[in-house]
Amino acid sequence: MGTASSLVNPGEVIEDTYGGGGGEACEIPVEVKPKARLLRSSFRRAPRVIGASFKSTASVDLEYAAEYERLKKEYEIFRVSKNNEIAAMQKKEVKLDEENKRLRAELQALQKTYQKILREKESAVETKYQAMERAATFEHDRDKVKRQFKIFRETKEKEIQDLLRAKRELEAKFQRLQAQGIQMFDPGESDSDDNGTEVTVPGTQCDFWTGGALGSEPSMGSMMQLQQSFRGPEFAHSSIDVEGPFANVNRDDWDAAVTSLLQVTPLFSQALWSNTVRCYLMNTKDTQAEVDIFLREYAPKLQRVCETLGYFFQVVYFPEECERHYMPVKKWEIEKSSLVILFLASPLPSGLWEDCKEAFLRNTEAKPRIIYHKMGGGTLAVDCVQQLLEQDPNKSNRTKTIDHWGDPEEGAHKTYCQVEQVIRQDLLGGEISDPDAKDDPAVKEDEDFGDLLWDVHDEQEQMERFQQASQSTCELGFQKYFDRLNDLVAAPAPIPPLLISGGPGSGKSLLLSKWIQLQQKHSPNTLILYHFVGRPLTTSSEPALIIKRLTLKLMQHSWSVSSFSMDPGKFLEEFPHWLEKLSIRYQGNIIIIIDSIDQIQQSEKHMKWLIDPLPVNVRVIVSVNVETCPQTWRLWPTLHLDPLNSKDVKSLISMECNGANIELTKEQERKLERHCRSATTCNALYVTLLAKILIWAGSTGNIADVLQLCMQCQDTVSLYRLALRCVQEFMPSASDKDLMREVLCLISVSHNGVSECELMDLCPGLTWPVLTFLVYHMNKMALLGYSCGLLQFQHLQAWEAVRMEYMQGGQNIVSEYREKLIQHFAAELSQDRVTWRSADELTWLFQQQGEKQKLQRCLMNLFVAQNLYKRGHFAELLSYWQLVGKDKISMATEYFDALKQYEKSCEGEESMTRLADLYETLGQFLKDLGLLGQAVIPLQRSLEIRETALDPDHPSVAQSLHQLAGVYLQSKKFGNAEQLYKQALEITENAYGSEHLRVARELNALAVLYQKQNKFEQAEQLRKKSLKIRQKAARRKGSMYEFALLRRRALQLEELTLGKDTPDNARTLNELGVLYYLQNNLETAEMFLQRSLEMRERVLGPDHPDCAQSLNNLAALYNEKKHYDKAEELYERALDIRRRALSPDHPSLAYTVKHLAVLYKRKGKLDKAVPLYELAVDIRQKSFGPKHPSVATALVNLAVLYCQMKKQADALPLYERAMKIYEDSLGRMHPRVGETLKNLAVLRYEEGDFERAAELYKRAMEIKETETSVLGVKAPSGHSSSGGDTYSLRNTLPAGAFPE
Repeated sequence: MGTASSLVNPGEVIEDTYGGGGGEACEIPVEVKPKARLLRSSFRRAPRVIGASFKSTASVDLEYAAEYERLKKEYEIFRVSKNNEIAAMQKKEVKLDEENKRLRAELQALQKTYQKILREKESAVETKYQAMERAATFEHDRDKVKRQFKIFRETKEKEIQDLLRAKRELEAKFQRLQAQGIQMFDPGESDSDDNGTEVTVPGTQCDFWTGGALGSEPSMGSMMQLQQSFRGPEFAHSSIDVEGPFANVNRDDWDAAVTSLLQVTPLFSQALWSNTVRCYLMNTKDTQAEVDIFLREYAPKLQRVCETLGYFFQVVYFPEECERHYMPVKKWEIEKSSLVILFLASPLPSGLWEDCKEAFLRNTEAKPRIIYHKMGGGTLAVDCVQQLLEQDPNKSNRTKTIDHWGDPEEGAHKTYCQVEQVIRQDLLGGEISDPDAKDDPAVKEDEDFGDLLWDVHDEQEQMERFQQASQSTCELGFQKYFDRLNDLVAAPAPIPPLLISGGPGSGKSLLLSKWIQLQQKHSPNTLILYHFVGRPLTTSSEPALIIKRLTLKLMQHSWSVSSFSMDPGKFLEEFPHWLEKLSIRYQGNIIIIIDSIDQIQQSEKHMKWLIDPLPVNVRVIVSVNVETCPQTWRLWPTLHLDPLNSKDVKSLISMECNGANIELTKEQERKLERHCRSATTCNALYVTLLAKILIWAGSTGNIADVLQLCMQCQDTVSLYRLALRCVQEFMPSASDKDLMREVLCLISVSHNGVSECELMDLCPGLTWPVLTFLVYHMNKMALLGYSCGLLQFQHLQAWEAVRMEYMQGGQNIVSEYREKLIQHFAAELSQDRVTWRSADELTWLFQQQGEKQKLQRCLMNLFVAQNLYKRGHFAELLSYWQLVGKDKISMATEYFDALKQYEKSCEGEESMTRLADLYETLGQFLKDLGLLGQAVIPLQRSLEIRETALDPDHPSVAQSLHQLAGVYLQSKKFGNAEQLYKQALEITENAYGSEHLRVARELNALAVLYQKQNKFEQAEQLRKKSLKIRQKAARRKGSMYEFALLRRRALQLEELTLGKDTPDNARTLNELGVLYYLQNNLETAEMFLQRSLEMRERVLGPDHPDCAQSLNNLAALYNEKKHYDKAEELYERALDIRRRALSPDHPSLAYTVKHLAVLYKRKGKLDKAVPLYELAVDIRQKSFGPKHPSVATALVNLAVLYCQMKKQADALPLYERAMKIYEDSLGRMHPRVGETLKNLAVLRYEEGDFERAAELYKRAMEIKETETSVLGVKAPSGHSSSGGDTYSLRNTLPAGAFPE
């Protein structure tokens, strides 16, 4: 056992056996108890207490020896036992310490868990709902993926079989030809296909592209009709005949109609689509006083009128001395002009007469014209006026005449009044009002899409870029590329984006624009969203604005007005969700096209959604330059644009030169052919520019010298520099050459371009004749073009050429020209003129110059910030503040302080209304920043101001209530939000009636509120009511900007129909009829459709398919007017013609069959309807195959008809077959399956099989509840190929037959 010291020594390490440290060694200090210490000390002191003699000491030793030994043994026993006790207690202490630590850790963990549970308690309900939504989405996605995989596997198996069979046939053919001694080309020696089109996927053998094999069958997921129309573009195929009866025009029909109409925009002049009101003035000498007064006093007023409506106003006036040298320029300006004014008092001189003939007698587009006739000039002047009016080829009465006796001041004022009326009514479609009056903010909001912020200039810029990209008349051998793009649409999902690559100027934009036109013509059911990116650092290359624009387009087509944060960080999160949501509802393909995607700032970062799997019916096409394509994108399927071959080069140059009556000699053609052989000299842009330079040289008679100079240019930029030098040499004087340099440099350093008005202010020595002369020649050389009324470079290479030619000084000269622009726009701000131009350009220029203090002062201009935010440029506004170095809180504080300061100077109703608008804008801005607490204060202040300055029941008060309720909703203060929403709804209904779009907005907002409170039944009722109002309003108005364009397009079409009887004019009349129907003007629509039918019968004959189209459209219109007998007669005639003229499975025949069958059913002629419904089933089976959803819809329609005829036995197998098709193609939880189950339940109920009926009805209700939980409202089931005329027998159930 040993001594006590051997048990536990100081500093000794013993092993912990209680598991607290997992077998680790721990050091236990030795403690000696006081009792043991006392015994030890007394024993040691004993000898010193006894006497000092030796004897006494010895006797003590002997006497106490036995006692000593006994005590020693007892002590040793006591010591050992106590040491053992101490060791045991120490072990217990260590164990207890470890247990205590463990318990404390557990307690802390429990406390953290408890705090976490408390924090998550408020969001538990929302989390539960989201989990249910994700579960339903997962179930739906799983079914969809199964279907996609099944389709993909079957398609690939068929492709493999086809390829093996084709391989065997080719090998056999190859052997036969070799046996005949014919040498064959080995395909293995080439990387491209027969057309020279390279379609590669690095590292794989065409994983996603297999030529025509994939296009042989339509994709089940896309449900797209692949049949092409019989005659080319037909408007009826895009609006009336596509989906559903004409009497039920819905959002998809409207979108298809808009797409079909707007696809022809490149065929019309720029004046129809321009963002500039161009007023061309002409005058005789004796009316010079009126012209001077008009230019001095009234042109600035008209400019303010147009600025308030978002347009530029431009007066083009050539003085009398500008005659012969400017004739082509004047003709070009007259063609571009929106309005021509002739000031006349005496007979017209010869030069002016030529201008008048161009303006009045060749006015093919029937643009407004005004003649100011100053009386007293003699009979010759009167005869001139009469001759101009009589020889007007349009007979459209669009020429206004002002006869005036009096002084020039009064005459100029009369002209001004007439011009203002023409601008507001004829050109811009507005109402006459005070030009200095501010627009009512409540009126403006009707043009917004719900609460979303929309920039009409961004949309117009895209339309103009699309027009510019598609202007070339030469296809450049694009058919082989079109086939590849068509394969992409027809290929089964899932597939990644298609990459179109090529060098700069290879024709990528032209290819995409031409293909978009073909898709709009032949596949009107396909939704195409496109974006053409301009040069870097422009608005069109801002990633946040691109994603926002595409997202808003998706929201428009999905009939949703949900709240949408303007935070750019959330765009990337929201866009894929909206794409998925729309893809579920949209019956047809969705194609997203982004041209020059590599020019987008930080494209890889902001376009991450391209990497994720796309929905089954979504296709994405992007174009890039080969040199700048990101490496990760090179793995996508690629369609590479090859350089032009010698035949295409010759064809393109010949076409351009022949159009300008320029003939090249054989020697010159050979030189061009030898020159255009390298990759840089064979691209489309280089060859086009080369042809334009030769045309320009031919007009000056100097082709040989210019051609020699062109031979020295080996790339597009150097050729552009040659074009610049040619135009500069052609300028009349040295000062004009300097002005040319200054104009081009100003355009080069600007953000989005410069308008002609701005150039006139920026360049003091610049005159209109010089500017128009310069722009004319620059446009002919493909250097400059117009976009939203601004002069911009047509191509990136032109911009680079200008910077290399004129801005060799580097950053210093760039800063110098930018300072000029800054001074110009800053002067506008100092005059309290805040336009979209000054807000865009000035902030961007300060950012580029790095002038943070000036940028901050500019941003603190409340109207600049309001302009940027209201036009949706939220991301730019944030980036500017980040550059200044301000965070969200500082930003909010500074704006609020500035508003308080501005409020002190506000007096009167108008200024207080503007103040309320500013407070509301600040509140919305803070809400988007996520500062909900700070957003309440400015919104409450805006509400107080409007209630005081206007009226408590004014619509603007409802707007403030709506915005404030939105903040409370996001803050989860549902009680406050509900109260405010209800107040806003009451005010809106009293002000506008119960069927106004704003009422729909309030109803939708209340529905969102109830949904967040899990009051799904109330939310669904409100959403249905809101959707009904919006659909009804869409028929009257259309959608926002598109409707305004259609209205102007209708006016143009009316003028084009006044010519001779031709098939084109008949088609135009047909388009007009549909346009007026979409505007709910049935009488006018009937007139145009009737005229179209009569003209087609005269020109084409009564049995032509186009006559069937007109008959079909007229029948649909009579169906809408409930003139069923007339509709029946016309449908029968149309069906007879199409049966004889078209193939049995043609879509047009199917549409007519369907509409006539529906009409027979409506009139109770069920026996006549049965064979038509059976024919519809046969047509759809031949067109799409027996397992397509459209076949199922046709089967359901036939089954419903049998049920109405009491033939339940015939209906039952049709229902079961339709449900099987729906489940296999759309999934077991699709709404169409639910509808079919309800109909089957009714059928079983009528047969007396109540148990089976209850089972089917219960499953149908489960599908409906799942759909409601996922989408928040019952989604429309979409259009089938049969038009969605499925009839549900739900209403035939007896009351209380099944529980809801």
